[in-house]
Amino acid sequence: MSWQAWATVAIIVAAIALFASERIRIDLVALLVLGALVMLGIVSPAEALTGFSNEATVTVAAMFALSLGIERSGALEPLIRVLTKIRQPWLLTLAMMLVIAPLGAFVKNIALVAMFLPLALRVCQRTHTSPARVLMPMAYAAQMGGVCTLIGTSSNLLADSLAQKHGLPGFGVFEFTRLGALLAVAGIGYLMLIGRWLLPRQLTEELPAQADIGKYVTELEVGADSPLLGKRIVESRLGERFGVYPLELLRGERRMWSPGLQEIAAGDVLLVRGEWDKLEEFREQARLRSAPEGRYAHDAEHPRVLAELMVTPASAAEGRRLDEIDLGWRYDATVLAIHRRGQVLRNKLSEVNLAVGDVLLALVDEARMPKLRGDESFVVLSEREDARRTPRKALTATLIMAAVVIASGLHWLPIPIAAICGATAMALTGCFGRKDVYESMDWKIIILLGAILPLGIAIERSGLSQAVVQAGMQLVGTHGPLAALLMVYLLTALLTELMGHNPSVVLMVGIAASVAHAVHADPRPFVVAVAFAAATSFATPVGYPTNTMVYYAGGYRFTDFMKVGIPLILLFCALSMWLIPLFWPFHPAH
Repeated sequence: MSWQAWATVAIIVAAIALFASERIRIDLVALLVLGALVMLGIVSPAEALTGFSNEATVTVAAMFALSLGIERSGALEPLIRVLTKIRQPWLLTLAMMLVIAPLGAFVKNIALVAMFLPLALRVCQRTHTSPARVLMPMAYAAQMGGVCTLIGTSSNLLADSLAQKHGLPGFGVFEFTRLGALLAVAGIGYLMLIGRWLLPRQLTEELPAQADIGKYVTELEVGADSPLLGKRIVESRLGERFGVYPLELLRGERRMWSPGLQEIAAGDVLLVRGEWDKLEEFREQARLRSAPEGRYAHDAEHPRVLAELMVTPASAAEGRRLDEIDLGWRYDATVLAIHRRGQVLRNKLSEVNLAVGDVLLALVDEARMPKLRGDESFVVLSEREDARRTPRKALTATLIMAAVVIASGLHWLPIPIAAICGATAMALTGCFGRKDVYESMDWKIIILLGAILPLGIAIERSGLSQAVVQAGMQLVGTHGPLAALLMVYLLTALLTELMGHNPSVVLMVGIAASVAHAVHADPRPFVVAVAFAAATSFATPVGYPTNTMVYYAGGYRFTDFMKVGIPLILLFCALSMWLIPLFWPFHPAH
């Protein structure tokens, strides 16, 4: 291979490592890849920018806006009201999947899971069922639905765009529906009959040995009338009496990491951990005040509600501190405590860099809750009623989405143009606010798509694609196109679990087309295999954003996804090897 091919291999390996480690955001990794390709001269500056003008990138951005309109208009509110009446967890699981899978074909998967997640948690709490029994099937159903249409997931749009660059005809909006629907039926059947026995029966937390010490970390300030004054913390026996465990004592600017022997003085701030109801009982009996709450004055005439907010995978709050995300200014919210799964926080709340899955316990001005519920940086887990819904706009949003699907499905308009027109119509009819679409856009995905697409050019131009195909053909031997299709599917599935669905599509579409030519077959079934393998990532919590959301909310272990997801991937793979050649023959008659 040429030096450019070896350099491309090095860039790909580094990118996979960074994607898998999650230490750097996915969009920044893509930008690093783009910068390396340009600096090494593997792609030109003009080619480096082509990803941002690609049809797939533009369409995904417009589809985000359409999904936002469906979400904010209240179009799904009737379904949510029906689901809240279900009492049996197994029936809730089945109903969730039957509702979410069809919706996933048209609505952004993260938005779907965010809307139904609070509902699932409420029903689980009411029926004393672990959320782990419900949330993973819900996330999987969103993926199954997304693959059913060309516009259901960004990886489908990306596969179609790259296929057209290789000279193939574009796919229709509903061309994937037959295969996707059959796989969804099989997947739901598997999850109800087999997968449910593989799911954890109890909520498990990957905490240290003191797993029973509770979830939340908060700051409590000692007042002049507190009975704790002059006592040492160890003498107060907080753990025995209240189930509250001190982590640190803050005295002015001093931090006392071993607070047990310190005498408590007025003005001291205790950093304590425990269940929220026990923390509240301790605060009242010890006559303490919540230190974060004391930093913000608020009018007693404006009622405040206690809300649990989970940081989402697409959140702008990730990696930032509380003072940087301005919850107090935007929502008159005071963060009282933070729960981080699998880790005991020992920093002051103001010094914590937020991570995906963190749960914030906050006092929020009741009048601003509708706006907070509309912030896609958070999922409001303790949601009681969703005031942001405006049912009179629901029909308008639904009709606009239907018009976009019909216009693109019947080829009256190209998909990007239809999606842009639909997003504009939703904005003009008030399905979402003027600023909502920009604030709620998942810019990380847009940047990822635009920056990672030139990697496909580098793979082709450097000769790396041909080298990979030759190695693959030695593995396949004379077993024909079906064996080659299986190789493409499994390699895409593996890459997806390591680095996410969109980068794996960029890597594999060109290779898949070359493999098809090497076995003298039509490339379309191979591109379909790439699209489906990439869009159905079940084996890890990091392969797909919906998996990441339920991983934190459901208290799963990493191995839970492997136990349930790997058999499901193998089932989908086996069915795809049978159905793909039926729907897209290797040697179509012209």
